[in-house]
Amino acid sequence: MSIWSRIAQALSALASGEPLARLFDRLRTPPERSVAFTIAVIALGAKMAKADGQVTRDEVRAFRQVFLIPQGEEENAARVFNLARQDVAGFEEYARRIRAMFGEGAPVLRDLMEGLFYIAVADGSYHPEEAEFLARVAEIFGLGPREFRAMRARFVQDAAPDPYDVLDVDPEAPIPEIRAAWRRLVRENHPDRMIARGVPEEGVKLAEKRLIAINRAWEEISHRAA
Repeated sequence: MSIWSRIAQALSALASGEPLARLFDRLRTPPERSVAFTIAVIALGAKMAKADGQVTRDEVRAFRQVFLIPQGEEENAARVFNLARQDVAGFEEYARRIRAMFGEGAPVLRDLMEGLFYIAVADGSYHPEEAEFLARVAEIFGLGPREFRAMRARFVQDAAPDPYDVLDVDPEAPIPEIRAAWRRLVRENHPDRMIARGVPEEGVKLAEKRLIAINRAWEEISHRAA
């Protein structure tokens, strides 16, 4: 059974009256976590689309680049999106349930935030409503201001990322400490680890940008110290 078929089953339960909280509780463990992750990205993406009032073709195309929707499964993917748009629950409720499922500050929440950023800027603009939406979701997920700034800099091309923000280290920290932080981030963002924490294989490609930024930040800092 494909992930999209399992998503359709989960949505059928939701449409039949199963509370959102119970649904996410049921999807806490692998392999169903990948179902929950995908539902979360689509659902929060739908809520974000409501924030700026429109869904563009570029945003839809960006989503398809993150999640490879096989032929015949488009209807199930659209069903998730439309259900989330129509649901009376606000995006903050979705974000809280997702945080409760994975745990505050869990790496998979950063993966989810990156998926939302990727979709938000796909149309070539970054609306104030989207910025406010993403900042609030990040706050609920327990992401700190420095981490959020580093993530924003990777997707919103209006400022160069601070290498210390990218590695989440203090500029005054000794080089061995910064090197240890760089190595830890590289390990955490290995594709195998991402899959193990419930990110679908299609979503792992988001780590490519992150790893490039992490390695570039370390190169910049190490060259400064040389």
